[in-house]
Amino acid sequence: MRNIIVVSDTHCGCQFGLCPDIIQLDGGGIYKSSDPQKEVHGKWGEFWNEWVPHITKNEPYIVVHNGDIVDGSHHNSVTQITHNLADQANIAALCMEPILDSKKCKGYYHIRGTEVHVGQSGQDEERIAKRLGAIPNEAGNYSRHDLWLELGDKLIHFSHHIGTSSSSSYESTAVFKELVEAYNEAGRWHERPPDLLVRSHRHRAFKIEIPAEGGFAMSLVTPGWQLITPFVWRLASGRASTPQIGGYLIRSGDEDGLYTRGRIWKTGRSKTIKL
Repeated sequence: MRNIIVVSDTHCGCQFGLCPDIIQLDGGGIYKSSDPQKEVHGKWGEFWNEWVPHITKNEPYIVVHNGDIVDGSHHNSVTQITHNLADQANIAALCMEPILDSKKCKGYYHIRGTEVHVGQSGQDEERIAKRLGAIPNEAGNYSRHDLWLELGDKLIHFSHHIGTSSSSSYESTAVFKELVEAYNEAGRWHERPPDLLVRSHRHRAFKIEIPAEGGFAMSLVTPGWQLITPFVWRLASGRASTPQIGGYLIRSGDEDGLYTRGRIWKTGRSKTIKL
């Protein structure tokens, strides 16, 4: 196995999250996605059907969903398609099952996201991960708070959360700090440090790399698959920019033992009115 594809923050069940064009709800009604949602779902298809086969050289791969697969019922928000969590799970399954049923997909790991979205202790995400056939951990849980994977001779650590900033000027701070903390902790206890850290939560892609023995030590943050929500408008960076959608390849063997490639789209700004 040489390839890992990682996505995150699909927030299925939100009017701004990843969603097929038409879904049937528990009460028998239907929900038709908005035009921006259809655009995002179109990019989801392009990502898996065109970019992934190309970037993996049509080789097999492992899929990691790095948390917040559904939106849940959170912060007194009213932007959900439905507060029925079974409906939200169905939307997530409709998005993920075709991906995981591919002959090229050889395994699936699921990371728990934020409790306000996926339930206390990730209980809602656990049910979805089991339904999707995620590989369980040593305790038998189908979702997990973190994951250590060895790809080739390199060690990768996945977890959902990372610090955020409302200023683009400090966007790198938490990403680099996460790597420094990992190396500090490994050094204290004479453990092997990770060659790559993968985090999510921010919905904005970012990566740093620094020279290290055998290549580079890297820390990256994945983009999401959710359009801008009312909560984001309160942030300076949210008002100044638009959401990023996409995912990453992690590949072993071609360049310096381990490298990453991202497919990132920037969503468009609202329409300009000419006076």
